[in-house]
Amino acid sequence: MLVLALDTATDVATCALVRDGDVLGERTSRAVRVLADAQELLREAAVEPHELEGIVAGTGPGSFTGLRIGLAAVRGLALALGIPVAGVSTLDALAAGRPGALPVVDARRREVFVPGEAGPRCLAPGEVELEPGTVCVGDGAVRYREVLEAKGALVPPGDDSAHLPRARFHAALARDFGAAELVEPAYVRVPDAERARTTA
Repeated sequence: MLVLALDTATDVATCALVRDGDVLGERTSRAVRVLADAQELLREAAVEPHELEGIVAGTGPGSFTGLRIGLAAVRGLALALGIPVAGVSTLDALAAGRPGALPVVDARRREVFVPGEAGPRCLAPGEVELEPGTVCVGDGAVRYREVLEAKGALVPPGDDSAHLPRARFHAALARDFGAAELVEPAYVRVPDAERARTTA
């Protein structure tokens, strides 16, 4: 299956073209460039858009604006090409990049997103529960390195690729392809703009 996978939940957007598990190309940039990155990947692989058989979207949690950009791009492409979409958690993709690691995504407001038994959770970095020696990856792990390391965590250097939710892992984890509108983002908490309205 030839799929295009992308994730725009964090500050570093990622896009990959994958055929039957083989990565034909991968790029990292910003959410606003994700469609241009996809076009370049297709061109470099000599693949026409109509040859795509599915699209994989990172569903977060992460930046509200980034997620909206990514999902809008995915839904537009899927509708134009008439192909199905699968959603994959950004946290799951991070974990797949470093098996056994705890994914920690920066949630702003001095909080992080981490996996929970009932789904993603939003916590203060000091509230993250982990066993000493746990490897933590993600932009939240980098930003709150001191707090996590004080709890016994191991955080790889900031330039380690394990901190990126690389789209190749989204493609590998994708299941249950279906209608694009069925793929929903994992916001976890109320967006900043809506929060400002309700507290005004």
